[in-house]
Amino acid sequence: MTISELRIYPIKSLSGISVNETVVEEKGFRYDRRFMLVSPMGDFITQRTNHHMALIDVAIHDDTLRVWHRHHPEDVLELPLTIHEQTGDSTPTRETMLVNIWDDKDVAALTVSEEADQWFTKFLEKPCRLVFMPDTTHRPVDPAYARQKDTVSFADGYPYLLIGQASLDNLNQRLAEPISMIRFRPNIVVADSLPNEEDAWTHFRVGGIDFFGVKPCARCVLTTIDPETGQQGKEPLRTLATYRQWKHKILFGQNVLAKPTGESILGKLHVGQSIEVVSRQEPWLAPPVATMSGV
Repeated sequence: MTISELRIYPIKSLSGISVNETVVEEKGFRYDRRFMLVSPMGDFITQRTNHHMALIDVAIHDDTLRVWHRHHPEDVLELPLTIHEQTGDSTPTRETMLVNIWDDKDVAALTVSEEADQWFTKFLEKPCRLVFMPDTTHRPVDPAYARQKDTVSFADGYPYLLIGQASLDNLNQRLAEPISMIRFRPNIVVADSLPNEEDAWTHFRVGGIDFFGVKPCARCVLTTIDPETGQQGKEPLRTLATYRQWKHKILFGQNVLAKPTGESILGKLHVGQSIEVVSRQEPWLAPPVATMSGV
């Protein structure tokens, strides 16, 4: 089994970027979900409530993050990849803002700029602010699944999400119209595994870095939003519910933690690397049985 794709999402809930190589950090891949849009009161904003976010693309060029609306590619917002509290005599100090992500309240973040706030407010048609998570912010992983003092960025709950390509292929056999992996927003896509095999991986190793699968990922309505159009439908949740439902939750993909080493950088991953599964457990769900296409 090998890594077939690596993806990062610099701004939570906006489009992702496919990369050939990335740096592994405890909070997640470098630059992954370090930015987030929030309401003026500090509550996080995602595609779940604002489908229009699916149409905002991002790209990294040198040390700059470029952001544009797919229907207005001429209006590009440029941001530094890293925001510091103090940026110099000519630039005012960034404000610390307490933000809320799910049950995590008062997470310390830095505001980015009035220009960024105005740009996103215009295209999302609602007041919002762009914030950044500095290295000094420690947002803990759910203690029910954390292995040590694991920490996470602005991702929903875990630093990494892994999905096997075979899992998507198996799902697409059941759908009238196939969908892309982009719907599920993984960080790591695996080639040559069995359908939903990743459910059982409790410990795996890539390039000398130890990873731990802690919990299958419970999927939400965000997966029903077409990333190309921003329109919402009923799939894939309707079909997934027929064979991937467990205790009223629909599971697809595996939430993953990286083993801390005491260093800020744990290593690097690149497309094509081999994956060694060190230990497995009984999966939460029985392996799927293939069905006819379109069923």
